[in-house]
Amino acid sequence: MAVRAKQTITRQPRSRDTVFTQLAKTATGIRGFDEITYGGLPKGRPALVAGRAGSGKTLFAMEFLVRGATEFNEPGVLMSFEETSDELIKNFSSLGFDLSDLIAHNRLAIDYVTVEREHIEETGEYDLEGLFVRLDYAIKQVNAKRIVLDTIEALFSGLKNEAILRAELRRLFRWLKSRGVTAVITGERGKDTLTRHGLEEYVADCVVVLDHTVTERVATRRMRILKYRGSFHGMDEYPFLITERGLSVLPLTSSRLEHSVTNERVSTGVPRLDAMLGGEGYYKGTSVLVSGTPGTGKSTLAAHFARAACDRGERVLYFAFEEAPNQIVRNMQSVGLDLSPCLKSGTLRIDSRRPTMWGLELHLASIHREIVDFQPAIVIIDPISNLTTIGTQNEVRSMLIRLVDFIKNSGITSLYTELLGSTQEAELTRDGVSSLMDTWVILEDLAFAGERNRGIYVRKARGISHSNQVREFLLTEKGIDIVDVYSGPEGVLTGTARVAQEARARAEREQREQDLVRKQRELQRKEEVLNAQISVLRNQFEIEQEDLRRVIEEDARREEQARDIERRITGMRDTERPRETSKKGRKKK
Repeated sequence: MAVRAKQTITRQPRSRDTVFTQLAKTATGIRGFDEITYGGLPKGRPALVAGRAGSGKTLFAMEFLVRGATEFNEPGVLMSFEETSDELIKNFSSLGFDLSDLIAHNRLAIDYVTVEREHIEETGEYDLEGLFVRLDYAIKQVNAKRIVLDTIEALFSGLKNEAILRAELRRLFRWLKSRGVTAVITGERGKDTLTRHGLEEYVADCVVVLDHTVTERVATRRMRILKYRGSFHGMDEYPFLITERGLSVLPLTSSRLEHSVTNERVSTGVPRLDAMLGGEGYYKGTSVLVSGTPGTGKSTLAAHFARAACDRGERVLYFAFEEAPNQIVRNMQSVGLDLSPCLKSGTLRIDSRRPTMWGLELHLASIHREIVDFQPAIVIIDPISNLTTIGTQNEVRSMLIRLVDFIKNSGITSLYTELLGSTQEAELTRDGVSSLMDTWVILEDLAFAGERNRGIYVRKARGISHSNQVREFLLTEKGIDIVDVYSGPEGVLTGTARVAQEARARAEREQREQDLVRKQRELQRKEEVLNAQISVLRNQFEIEQEDLRRVIEEDARREEQARDIERRITGMRDTERPRETSKKGRKKK
Protein backbone atom coordinates (compact mmCIF):
# COMPACT_ATOMS: atom_id res chain seq x y z
CA MET A 1 0.00 0.00 0.00
CA ALA A 2 1.40 3.32 -1.02
CA VAL A 3 1.94 5.85 1.68
CA ARG A 4 1.09 9.46 0.83
CA ALA A 5 3.42 12.01 2.34
CA LYS A 6 1.75 14.38 4.73
CA GLN A 7 1.55 17.87 3.30
CA THR A 8 2.07 20.78 5.62
CA ILE A 9 0.25 24.01 4.78
CA THR A 10 1.67 27.19 6.29
CA ARG A 11 -0.60 30.26 6.36
CA GLN A 12 1.21 33.50 5.78
CA PRO A 13 0.20 36.36 8.08
CA ARG A 14 -1.78 39.08 6.37
CA SER A 15 0.25 42.22 5.84
CA ARG A 16 -1.18 45.56 6.83
CA ASP A 17 -0.27 46.78 3.36
CA THR A 18 -2.30 44.05 1.67
CA VAL A 19 -4.35 45.58 -1.16
CA PHE A 20 -7.86 44.17 -1.53
CA THR A 21 -9.38 44.19 -4.99
CA GLN A 22 -12.78 45.82 -4.98
CA LEU A 23 -15.58 44.24 -6.99
CA ALA A 24 -16.30 46.31 -10.09
CA LYS A 25 -19.80 47.78 -9.93
CA THR A 26 -22.25 49.53 -12.22
CA ALA A 27 -24.06 52.50 -10.69
CA THR A 28 -27.80 52.23 -11.20
CA GLY A 29 -28.53 55.92 -10.67
CA ILE A 30 -31.48 54.94 -8.46
CA ARG A 31 -31.56 57.28 -5.48
CA GLY A 32 -30.40 55.47 -2.36
CA PHE A 33 -29.85 52.07 -3.95
CA ASP A 34 -26.25 52.72 -4.92
CA GLU A 35 -25.61 53.82 -1.34
CA ILE A 36 -26.88 50.63 0.31
CA THR A 37 -25.03 48.47 -2.22
CA TYR A 38 -21.86 50.60 -1.99
CA GLY A 39 -21.71 51.34 -5.69
CA GLY A 40 -24.57 49.61 -7.49
CA LEU A 41 -24.96 46.21 -9.21
CA PRO A 42 -22.04 43.87 -10.01
CA LYS A 43 -20.53 44.99 -13.29
CA GLY A 44 -20.71 42.50 -16.14
CA ARG A 45 -22.88 40.07 -14.16
CA PRO A 46 -26.59 39.29 -14.01
CA ALA A 47 -28.67 40.41 -11.01
CA LEU A 48 -32.10 39.13 -10.06
CA VAL A 49 -34.87 41.53 -8.97
CA ALA A 50 -37.71 39.49 -7.47
CA GLY A 51 -41.08 40.62 -6.22
CA ARG A 52 -44.80 40.16 -6.42
CA ALA A 53 -47.02 41.93 -8.92
CA GLY A 54 -47.00 45.69 -8.35
CA SER A 55 -43.86 45.73 -6.23
CA GLY A 56 -41.92 47.87 -8.75
CA LYS A 57 -39.72 45.34 -10.56
CA THR A 58 -40.25 46.77 -14.05
CA LEU A 59 -39.78 50.33 -12.82
CA PHE A 60 -36.50 49.35 -11.13
CA ALA A 61 -35.28 47.72 -14.32
CA MET A 62 -36.37 50.60 -16.57
CA GLU A 63 -34.83 53.27 -14.35
CA PHE A 64 -31.61 51.23 -14.34
CA LEU A 65 -31.59 51.52 -18.16
CA VAL A 66 -32.70 55.17 -18.38
CA ARG A 67 -30.23 56.42 -15.76
CA GLY A 68 -27.47 54.48 -17.48
CA ALA A 69 -28.24 56.05 -20.85
CA THR A 70 -28.73 59.61 -19.58
CA GLU A 71 -26.26 59.87 -16.68
CA PHE A 72 -23.51 57.30 -17.28
CA ASN A 73 -23.30 57.12 -21.09
CA GLU A 74 -24.18 53.44 -21.05
CA PRO A 75 -26.86 52.50 -23.63
CA GLY A 76 -29.20 49.66 -22.76
CA VAL A 77 -31.52 46.99 -24.10
CA LEU A 78 -34.90 46.00 -22.68
CA MET A 79 -36.30 42.65 -23.73
CA SER A 80 -39.88 42.57 -22.52
CA PHE A 81 -42.03 39.45 -22.41
CA GLU A 82 -45.16 41.20 -21.10
CA GLU A 83 -45.49 44.78 -22.43
CA THR A 84 -45.04 46.15 -25.91
CA SER A 85 -42.77 49.04 -26.77
CA ASP A 86 -45.70 51.47 -27.13
CA GLU A 87 -47.14 50.41 -23.78
CA LEU A 88 -43.81 50.91 -22.04
CA ILE A 89 -43.31 54.34 -23.63
CA LYS A 90 -46.75 55.52 -22.45
CA ASN A 91 -46.44 54.03 -18.97
CA PHE A 92 -43.06 55.58 -18.20
CA SER A 93 -43.77 58.98 -19.69
CA SER A 94 -45.69 59.77 -16.48
CA LEU A 95 -42.39 59.41 -14.60
CA GLY A 96 -40.59 61.81 -16.88
CA PHE A 97 -38.80 59.06 -18.81
CA ASP A 98 -38.78 59.95 -22.51
CA LEU A 99 -38.15 56.49 -23.95
CA SER A 100 -38.98 57.61 -27.48
CA ASP A 101 -36.17 60.15 -27.44
CA LEU A 102 -33.68 57.59 -26.13
CA ILE A 103 -34.72 55.12 -28.82
CA ALA A 104 -34.44 57.82 -31.51
CA HIS A 105 -30.91 58.69 -30.40
CA ASN A 106 -29.86 55.05 -30.32
CA ARG A 107 -29.43 55.06 -26.54
CA LEU A 108 -32.10 52.46 -25.85
CA ALA A 109 -33.51 49.45 -27.66
CA ILE A 110 -36.79 47.77 -26.69
CA ASP A 111 -37.60 44.30 -28.02
CA TYR A 112 -40.98 42.79 -27.25
CA VAL A 113 -40.95 38.99 -27.33
CA THR A 114 -44.28 37.11 -27.39
CA VAL A 115 -44.26 33.80 -25.58
CA GLU A 116 -47.73 32.23 -25.70
CA ARG A 117 -48.40 28.52 -25.49
CA GLU A 118 -50.96 28.51 -28.30
CA HIS A 119 -48.43 30.05 -30.66
CA ILE A 120 -45.68 27.54 -29.85
CA GLU A 121 -45.52 23.96 -31.04
CA GLU A 122 -42.83 21.92 -29.41
CA THR A 123 -41.40 19.30 -31.72
CA GLY A 124 -38.41 17.50 -30.39
CA GLU A 125 -35.75 19.47 -28.59
CA TYR A 126 -35.64 23.22 -28.70
CA ASP A 127 -33.42 25.95 -27.36
CA LEU A 128 -33.26 29.70 -26.84
CA GLU A 129 -30.90 30.30 -29.69
CA GLY A 130 -33.38 32.65 -31.32
CA LEU A 131 -33.47 34.71 -28.12
CA PHE A 132 -29.66 34.88 -28.14
CA VAL A 133 -29.70 36.12 -31.72
CA ARG A 134 -32.22 38.89 -30.94
CA LEU A 135 -30.29 39.96 -27.85
CA ASP A 136 -27.00 39.99 -29.71
CA TYR A 137 -28.50 42.12 -32.47
CA ALA A 138 -29.97 44.63 -29.99
CA ILE A 139 -26.70 44.86 -28.07
CA LYS A 140 -24.74 45.61 -31.22
CA GLN A 141 -27.40 48.03 -32.45
CA VAL A 142 -26.91 50.46 -29.55
CA ASN A 143 -23.56 49.19 -28.24
CA ALA A 144 -25.37 48.29 -25.02
CA LYS A 145 -23.67 48.03 -21.65
CA ARG A 146 -26.87 47.25 -19.75
CA ILE A 147 -29.57 44.62 -20.38
CA VAL A 148 -32.95 43.96 -18.80
CA LEU A 149 -35.06 40.82 -19.21
CA ASP A 150 -38.59 41.53 -17.92
CA THR A 151 -39.90 39.17 -16.83
CA ILE A 152 -38.05 36.11 -17.96
CA GLU A 153 -40.38 33.77 -16.13
CA ALA A 154 -42.85 34.34 -18.92
CA LEU A 155 -40.84 31.71 -20.80
CA PHE A 156 -42.09 29.06 -18.37
CA SER A 157 -45.70 29.81 -19.23
CA GLY A 158 -45.04 29.34 -22.96
CA LEU A 159 -42.78 26.30 -22.90
CA LYS A 160 -43.69 23.04 -21.19
CA ASN A 161 -40.37 21.28 -20.90
CA GLU A 162 -38.92 23.01 -17.85
CA ALA A 163 -35.83 20.79 -17.70
CA ILE A 164 -34.66 21.93 -21.12
CA LEU A 165 -35.69 25.53 -20.37
CA ARG A 166 -33.70 25.60 -17.16
CA ALA A 167 -30.65 24.32 -19.00
CA GLU A 168 -31.12 27.03 -21.60
CA LEU A 169 -31.46 29.70 -18.92
CA ARG A 170 -28.13 28.65 -17.43
CA ARG A 171 -26.63 28.99 -20.87
CA LEU A 172 -28.30 32.40 -21.27
CA PHE A 173 -26.80 33.74 -18.05
CA ARG A 174 -23.35 32.43 -18.99
CA TRP A 175 -23.79 34.06 -22.38
CA LEU A 176 -24.64 37.41 -20.76
CA LYS A 177 -21.52 37.20 -18.60
CA SER A 178 -19.41 36.45 -21.65
CA ARG A 179 -20.71 39.65 -23.30
CA GLY A 180 -19.59 41.72 -20.30
CA VAL A 181 -22.97 43.44 -19.94
CA THR A 182 -24.61 44.22 -16.61
CA ALA A 183 -27.97 42.48 -16.67
CA VAL A 184 -31.12 42.79 -14.56
CA ILE A 185 -33.53 39.86 -14.68
CA THR A 186 -36.93 40.35 -13.07
CA GLY A 187 -38.91 37.47 -11.60
CA GLU A 188 -42.24 36.92 -9.88
CA ARG A 189 -42.19 35.87 -6.22
CA GLY A 190 -43.06 32.26 -5.50
CA LYS A 191 -44.85 30.70 -2.58
CA ASP A 192 -41.85 29.04 -0.97
CA THR A 193 -39.11 30.44 -3.21
CA LEU A 194 -37.96 33.87 -4.25
CA THR A 195 -39.26 33.27 -7.75
CA ARG A 196 -41.93 30.91 -9.01
CA HIS A 197 -39.47 28.69 -10.81
CA GLY A 198 -36.38 29.11 -8.63
CA LEU A 199 -34.41 31.46 -10.86
CA GLU A 200 -32.33 32.49 -7.83
CA GLU A 201 -30.50 29.20 -8.25
CA TYR A 202 -29.01 30.43 -11.52
CA VAL A 203 -28.57 34.13 -10.80
CA ALA A 204 -26.47 33.83 -7.66
CA ASP A 205 -24.31 36.96 -7.86
CA CYS A 206 -26.87 39.52 -6.69
CA VAL A 207 -30.48 39.11 -5.58
CA VAL A 208 -32.74 42.09 -4.80
CA VAL A 209 -36.16 41.45 -3.25
CA LEU A 210 -38.96 44.01 -3.55
CA ASP A 211 -42.00 43.81 -1.31
CA HIS A 212 -45.31 45.63 -1.30
CA THR A 213 -47.37 44.90 1.81
CA VAL A 214 -50.56 46.33 3.28
CA THR A 215 -50.90 46.41 7.08
CA GLU A 216 -54.10 47.78 8.56
CA ARG A 217 -55.02 49.30 5.19
CA VAL A 218 -51.63 51.11 4.96
CA ALA A 219 -49.38 50.14 2.06
CA THR A 220 -45.59 50.06 2.38
CA ARG A 221 -42.89 49.24 -0.16
CA ARG A 222 -39.63 47.71 1.04
CA MET A 223 -36.41 46.56 -0.57
CA ARG A 224 -33.86 44.04 0.66
CA ILE A 225 -30.49 43.01 -0.76
CA LEU A 226 -30.84 39.31 -0.08
CA LYS A 227 -27.51 38.33 -1.60
CA TYR A 228 -24.52 40.10 -3.10
CA ARG A 229 -21.61 37.83 -3.85
CA GLY A 230 -18.17 39.40 -3.42
CA SER A 231 -19.38 42.67 -1.92
CA PHE A 232 -20.41 44.14 1.40
CA HIS A 233 -23.98 45.48 1.37
CA GLY A 234 -26.76 46.66 3.61
CA MET A 235 -28.67 43.77 5.17
CA ASP A 236 -31.83 45.54 6.37
CA GLU A 237 -35.17 46.12 4.75
CA TYR A 238 -35.23 49.60 3.22
CA PRO A 239 -38.41 51.57 2.51
CA PHE A 240 -38.67 53.05 -0.95
CA LEU A 241 -41.01 55.35 -2.81
CA ILE A 242 -42.29 55.37 -6.37
CA THR A 243 -42.70 59.01 -7.31
CA GLU A 244 -42.95 61.08 -10.46
CA ARG A 245 -39.16 60.92 -10.61
CA GLY A 246 -38.81 57.18 -10.23
CA LEU A 247 -37.60 55.09 -7.32
CA SER A 248 -36.22 56.58 -4.15
CA VAL A 249 -34.66 54.25 -1.57
CA LEU A 250 -34.10 55.39 1.99
CA PRO A 251 -30.97 53.98 3.68
CA LEU A 252 -31.41 53.21 7.35
CA THR A 253 -29.49 54.88 10.13
CA SER A 254 -25.83 54.21 10.67
CA SER A 255 -24.89 52.17 13.71
CA ARG A 256 -22.08 54.60 14.52
CA LEU A 257 -22.57 58.10 15.94
CA GLU A 258 -20.07 60.17 14.01
CA HIS A 259 -21.96 63.31 13.03
CA SER A 260 -20.04 66.57 13.21
CA VAL A 261 -20.79 69.22 15.85
CA THR A 262 -20.38 72.97 16.06
CA ASN A 263 -20.43 75.66 18.75
CA GLU A 264 -22.58 77.88 16.54
CA ARG A 265 -26.00 78.73 18.00
CA VAL A 266 -29.35 79.57 16.38
CA SER A 267 -32.07 81.72 17.92
CA THR A 268 -35.35 80.17 19.03
CA GLY A 269 -37.19 83.23 17.73
CA VAL A 270 -38.20 84.13 21.31
CA PRO A 271 -35.63 86.37 23.06
CA ARG A 272 -36.64 85.31 26.56
CA LEU A 273 -36.34 81.61 25.63
CA ASP A 274 -32.89 82.35 24.19
CA ALA A 275 -32.03 83.83 27.58
CA MET A 276 -33.25 80.65 29.29
CA LEU A 277 -30.87 78.72 27.01
CA GLY A 278 -27.74 80.59 27.97
CA GLY A 279 -28.61 83.70 25.98
CA GLU A 280 -28.05 82.31 22.48
CA GLY A 281 -30.61 79.60 21.72
CA TYR A 282 -30.12 76.05 20.42
CA TYR A 283 -26.90 74.53 19.11
CA LYS A 284 -26.88 74.38 15.33
CA GLY A 285 -27.35 70.89 13.93
CA THR A 286 -29.00 69.47 17.05
CA SER A 287 -32.46 68.02 17.66
CA VAL A 288 -35.04 69.82 19.77
CA LEU A 289 -38.22 68.38 21.28
CA VAL A 290 -41.12 70.62 22.35
CA SER A 291 -43.65 68.64 24.38
CA GLY A 292 -46.95 69.84 25.74
CA THR A 293 -50.63 69.22 26.27
CA PRO A 294 -53.20 70.52 23.73
CA GLY A 295 -53.30 74.29 23.36
CA THR A 296 -50.06 75.07 25.17
CA GLY A 297 -48.48 76.73 22.09
CA LYS A 298 -46.21 74.07 20.61
CA SER A 299 -46.96 74.97 16.99
CA THR A 300 -46.65 78.68 17.78
CA LEU A 301 -43.21 78.13 19.27
CA ALA A 302 -42.24 76.12 16.17
CA ALA A 303 -43.52 78.90 13.90
CA HIS A 304 -41.44 81.52 15.74
CA PHE A 305 -38.40 79.31 15.24
CA ALA A 306 -39.21 79.04 11.53
CA ARG A 307 -39.71 82.79 11.10
CA ALA A 308 -36.43 83.60 12.87
CA ALA A 309 -34.59 81.23 10.52
CA CYS A 310 -36.27 82.80 7.46
CA ASP A 311 -35.26 86.25 8.67
CA ARG A 312 -31.67 85.00 8.73
CA GLY A 313 -32.06 83.86 5.11
CA GLU A 314 -32.08 80.13 5.98
CA ARG A 315 -34.38 77.58 4.37
CA VAL A 316 -37.03 75.94 6.54
CA LEU A 317 -38.91 72.74 5.73
CA TYR A 318 -42.07 72.44 7.83
CA PHE A 319 -43.90 69.07 7.94
CA ALA A 320 -47.41 69.55 9.34
CA PHE A 321 -49.59 66.56 10.21
CA GLU A 322 -52.61 68.52 11.47
CA GLU A 323 -53.05 71.78 9.54
CA ALA A 324 -52.98 72.96 5.93
CA PRO A 325 -50.43 75.66 4.98
CA ASN A 326 -53.07 78.40 4.64
CA GLN A 327 -54.51 77.49 8.01
CA ILE A 328 -51.09 77.68 9.64
CA VAL A 329 -50.44 81.11 8.11
CA ARG A 330 -53.86 82.42 9.24
CA ASN A 331 -53.53 81.06 12.76
CA MET A 332 -50.07 82.49 13.27
CA GLN A 333 -51.28 85.96 12.22
CA SER A 334 -53.46 85.99 15.35
CA VAL A 335 -50.28 86.13 17.44
CA GLY A 336 -48.60 88.76 15.26
CA LEU A 337 -46.55 86.30 13.21
CA ASP A 338 -46.79 86.56 9.40
CA LEU A 339 -45.32 83.57 7.56
CA SER A 340 -46.64 84.49 4.11
CA PRO A 341 -43.50 86.48 3.09
CA CYS A 342 -41.40 83.43 3.92
CA LEU A 343 -43.58 81.23 1.71
CA LYS A 344 -43.48 83.73 -1.15
CA SER A 345 -39.70 84.10 -0.99
CA GLY A 346 -39.24 80.33 -1.01
CA THR A 347 -37.30 80.20 2.25
CA LEU A 348 -40.20 78.35 3.88
CA ARG A 349 -41.89 75.24 2.50
CA ILE A 350 -44.85 73.70 4.34
CA ASP A 351 -45.59 70.06 3.55
CA SER A 352 -49.01 69.19 5.00
CA ARG A 353 -50.21 65.59 5.01
CA ARG A 354 -52.35 63.20 6.99
CA PRO A 355 -50.40 60.58 8.95
CA THR A 356 -52.67 57.87 7.53
CA MET A 357 -51.67 58.84 4.00
CA TRP A 358 -48.76 56.36 4.13
CA GLY A 359 -47.14 53.89 6.45
CA LEU A 360 -44.24 54.84 8.69
CA GLU A 361 -41.61 53.68 6.23
CA LEU A 362 -43.09 55.69 3.36
CA HIS A 363 -43.35 58.77 5.56
CA LEU A 364 -39.69 58.29 6.41
CA ALA A 365 -38.73 57.88 2.77
CA SER A 366 -40.84 60.85 1.71
CA ILE A 367 -39.37 63.15 4.39
CA HIS A 368 -35.90 61.96 3.41
CA ARG A 369 -36.57 62.80 -0.23
CA GLU A 370 -38.01 66.26 0.55
CA ILE A 371 -35.00 67.12 2.70
CA VAL A 372 -32.55 66.03 0.00
CA ASP A 373 -34.43 68.06 -2.63
CA PHE A 374 -34.98 71.26 -0.61
CA GLN A 375 -31.68 71.30 1.31
CA PRO A 376 -33.04 73.16 4.36
CA ALA A 377 -31.12 74.49 7.34
CA ILE A 378 -34.12 73.92 9.63
CA VAL A 379 -36.58 71.01 9.67
CA ILE A 380 -39.79 71.12 11.76
CA ILE A 381 -42.08 68.13 12.26
CA ASP A 382 -45.38 69.04 13.93
CA PRO A 383 -46.32 66.80 15.69
CA ILE A 384 -44.49 63.48 15.77
CA SER A 385 -47.08 62.04 18.16
CA ASN A 386 -49.58 61.71 15.28
CA LEU A 387 -47.40 58.95 13.83
CA THR A 388 -48.55 56.65 16.62
CA THR A 389 -51.84 56.26 14.76
CA ILE A 390 -50.09 54.24 12.04
CA GLY A 391 -47.62 52.21 14.06
CA THR A 392 -46.74 50.79 17.43
CA GLN A 393 -44.55 52.63 19.91
CA ASN A 394 -41.51 50.54 18.98
CA GLU A 395 -42.13 51.09 15.26
CA VAL A 396 -42.49 54.84 15.73
CA ARG A 397 -39.37 54.99 17.85
CA SER A 398 -37.40 53.01 15.26
CA MET A 399 -38.60 55.32 12.50
CA LEU A 400 -37.75 58.44 14.52
CA ILE A 401 -34.28 57.14 15.38
CA ARG A 402 -33.51 56.80 11.68
CA LEU A 403 -35.03 60.19 10.92
CA VAL A 404 -33.18 62.01 13.72
CA ASP A 405 -29.88 60.37 12.75
CA PHE A 406 -30.30 61.28 9.09
CA ILE A 407 -31.15 64.92 9.83
CA LYS A 408 -28.37 65.24 12.38
CA ASN A 409 -25.80 63.67 10.03
CA SER A 410 -26.88 66.23 7.42
CA GLY A 411 -25.97 69.10 9.79
CA ILE A 412 -29.60 70.28 9.93
CA THR A 413 -31.22 71.73 13.05
CA SER A 414 -34.52 69.96 13.71
CA LEU A 415 -37.46 70.74 15.96
CA TYR A 416 -40.14 68.18 16.80
CA THR A 417 -43.38 68.92 18.61
CA GLU A 418 -45.10 66.25 20.68
CA LEU A 419 -48.65 66.19 21.93
CA LEU A 420 -49.05 64.90 25.48
CA GLY A 421 -52.31 63.59 26.90
CA SER A 422 -51.55 64.96 30.36
CA THR A 423 -48.90 66.95 32.16
CA GLN A 424 -47.67 63.79 33.90
CA GLU A 425 -46.59 62.39 30.54
CA ALA A 426 -44.05 65.20 30.25
CA GLU A 427 -41.62 63.25 32.38
CA LEU A 428 -41.77 60.19 30.11
CA THR A 429 -42.77 60.96 26.55
CA ARG A 430 -45.26 58.60 24.97
CA ASP A 431 -43.04 57.90 21.98
CA GLY A 432 -39.94 57.43 24.12
CA VAL A 433 -37.90 59.79 21.96
CA SER A 434 -36.75 62.31 24.55
CA SER A 435 -33.45 60.45 24.92
CA LEU A 436 -32.76 61.12 21.23
CA MET A 437 -33.09 64.86 21.69
CA ASP A 438 -30.36 67.32 22.59
CA THR A 439 -32.78 69.93 23.94
CA TRP A 440 -36.16 69.25 25.54
CA VAL A 441 -38.56 72.13 26.19
CA ILE A 442 -41.82 71.38 27.99
CA LEU A 443 -44.99 73.47 27.84
CA GLU A 444 -47.52 72.71 30.55
CA ASP A 445 -50.84 73.81 32.00
CA LEU A 446 -50.67 75.84 35.19
CA ALA A 447 -54.08 75.72 36.87
CA PHE A 448 -54.77 78.12 39.75
CA ALA A 449 -57.79 79.98 41.09
CA GLY A 450 -60.08 78.46 38.46
CA GLU A 451 -57.86 79.46 35.54
CA ARG A 452 -55.80 77.54 33.00
CA ASN A 453 -52.55 79.23 32.02
CA ARG A 454 -49.39 78.14 30.21
CA GLY A 455 -45.97 77.47 31.66
CA ILE A 456 -42.61 76.74 30.02
CA TYR A 457 -39.35 75.30 31.25
CA VAL A 458 -36.24 73.66 29.82
CA ARG A 459 -36.15 70.01 30.86
CA LYS A 460 -32.67 69.46 29.42
CA ALA A 461 -30.20 71.13 27.07
CA ARG A 462 -27.04 69.17 26.42
CA GLY A 463 -23.94 71.33 26.52
CA ILE A 464 -25.86 74.47 27.51
CA SER A 465 -26.03 76.13 30.92
CA HIS A 466 -29.80 76.64 30.98
CA SER A 467 -32.39 78.00 33.38
CA ASN A 468 -34.20 75.65 35.75
CA GLN A 469 -37.06 78.09 36.34
CA VAL A 470 -40.69 77.62 35.33
CA ARG A 471 -41.99 80.72 33.59
CA GLU A 472 -45.39 81.75 32.31
CA PHE A 473 -45.83 81.38 28.56
CA LEU A 474 -48.08 84.07 27.04
CA LEU A 475 -49.53 84.21 23.52
CA THR A 476 -50.18 87.86 22.76
CA GLU A 477 -51.07 89.91 19.68
CA LYS A 478 -47.38 90.70 19.36
CA GLY A 479 -46.19 87.12 19.62
CA ILE A 480 -44.84 85.00 22.43
CA ASP A 481 -43.98 86.60 25.74
CA ILE A 482 -42.33 84.71 28.58
CA VAL A 483 -42.69 86.26 32.02
CA ASP A 484 -41.63 85.32 35.53
CA VAL A 485 -44.15 83.55 37.68
CA TYR A 486 -44.81 84.34 41.35
CA SER A 487 -44.00 81.59 43.82
CA GLY A 488 -45.11 81.81 47.41
CA PRO A 489 -46.96 80.01 50.20
CA GLU A 490 -49.97 79.64 47.90
CA GLY A 491 -47.89 78.09 45.10
CA VAL A 492 -47.13 79.33 41.61
CA LEU A 493 -49.31 82.25 40.52
CA THR A 494 -50.25 82.75 36.87
CA GLY A 495 -52.93 84.54 34.90
CA THR A 496 -55.22 86.88 36.83
CA ALA A 497 -53.72 85.67 40.09
CA ARG A 498 -50.32 86.79 38.82
CA VAL A 499 -51.84 90.06 37.56
CA ALA A 500 -53.48 90.64 40.95
CA GLN A 501 -50.23 89.82 42.71
CA GLU A 502 -48.39 92.17 40.37
CA ALA A 503 -51.01 94.89 41.16
CA ARG A 504 -50.57 94.30 44.88
CA ALA A 505 -46.82 94.35 44.52
CA ARG A 506 -47.06 97.50 42.42
CA ALA A 507 -49.34 99.13 45.00
CA GLU A 508 -46.98 98.13 47.79
CA ARG A 509 -44.08 99.47 45.80
CA GLU A 510 -45.91 102.74 45.16
CA GLN A 511 -46.83 102.97 48.86
CA ARG A 512 -43.22 102.38 49.80
CA GLU A 513 -42.19 105.05 47.31
CA GLN A 514 -44.74 107.46 48.77
CA ASP A 515 -43.57 106.68 52.30
CA LEU A 516 -40.05 107.28 51.21
CA VAL A 517 -40.97 110.59 49.62
CA ARG A 518 -42.83 111.62 52.80
CA LYS A 519 -39.89 110.67 54.96
CA GLN A 520 -37.58 112.54 52.65
CA ARG A 521 -39.78 115.61 52.93
CA GLU A 522 -39.91 115.32 56.74
CA LEU A 523 -36.20 115.00 56.86
CA GLN A 524 -35.89 117.94 54.53
CA ARG A 525 -38.14 120.03 56.78
CA LYS A 526 -36.12 118.99 59.81
CA GLU A 527 -33.02 119.95 57.94
CA GLU A 528 -34.54 123.31 57.12
CA VAL A 529 -35.54 123.83 60.79
CA LEU A 530 -32.10 122.79 61.87
CA ASN A 531 -30.53 125.10 59.35
CA ALA A 532 -32.77 127.93 60.60
CA GLN A 533 -31.82 127.23 64.18
CA ILE A 534 -28.21 127.09 63.16
CA SER A 535 -28.67 130.39 61.38
CA VAL A 536 -30.21 131.97 64.50
CA LEU A 537 -27.47 130.60 66.69
CA ARG A 538 -24.92 131.75 64.18
CA ASN A 539 -26.45 135.22 64.19
CA GLN A 540 -26.49 135.25 67.99
CA PHE A 541 -22.95 134.01 67.97
CA GLU A 542 -21.92 136.70 65.53
CA ILE A 543 -23.72 139.37 67.65
CA GLU A 544 -22.06 138.19 70.80
CA GLN A 545 -18.82 137.88 68.92
CA GLU A 546 -19.26 141.49 67.69
CA ASP A 547 -20.13 142.67 71.19
CA LEU A 548 -17.09 140.96 72.54
CA ARG A 549 -14.96 142.53 69.83
CA ARG A 550 -16.32 145.98 70.68
CA VAL A 551 -15.69 145.38 74.38
CA ILE A 552 -12.18 144.24 73.62
CA GLU A 553 -11.64 147.22 71.34
CA GLU A 554 -13.14 149.57 73.94
CA ASP A 555 -10.94 148.09 76.63
CA ALA A 556 -7.94 148.39 74.36
CA ARG A 557 -8.87 151.99 73.55
CA ARG A 558 -9.32 152.86 77.23
CA GLU A 559 -6.10 151.20 78.11
CA GLU A 560 -4.39 153.15 75.34
CA GLN A 561 -5.92 156.33 76.67
CA ALA A 562 -4.76 155.50 80.15
CA ARG A 563 -1.27 154.87 78.92
CA ASP A 564 -1.37 158.12 76.97
CA ILE A 565 -2.41 160.09 80.09
CA GLU A 566 0.26 158.37 82.06
CA ARG A 567 2.86 159.30 79.45
CA ARG A 568 1.80 162.90 79.50
CA ILE A 569 1.93 163.05 83.25
CA THR A 570 5.33 161.48 83.20
CA GLY A 571 6.49 164.01 80.64
CA MET A 572 5.26 166.90 82.67
CA ARG A 573 7.19 165.69 85.68
CA ASP A 574 10.33 165.32 83.71
CA THR A 575 10.04 168.95 82.50
CA GLU A 576 9.80 170.42 85.96
CA ARG A 577 12.88 168.75 87.44
CA PRO A 578 15.71 170.59 85.59
CA ARG A 579 14.44 174.05 86.66
CA GLU A 580 14.80 173.22 90.28
CA THR A 581 18.39 172.14 89.85
CA SER A 582 19.52 175.26 88.06
CA LYS A 583 18.06 177.54 90.75
CA LYS A 584 19.98 175.77 93.44
CA GLY A 585 23.14 176.15 91.50
CA ARG A 586 22.78 179.78 91.15
CA LYS A 587 22.17 180.15 94.84
CA LYS A 588 25.53 178.51 95.67
CA LYS A 589 27.47 180.99 93.64
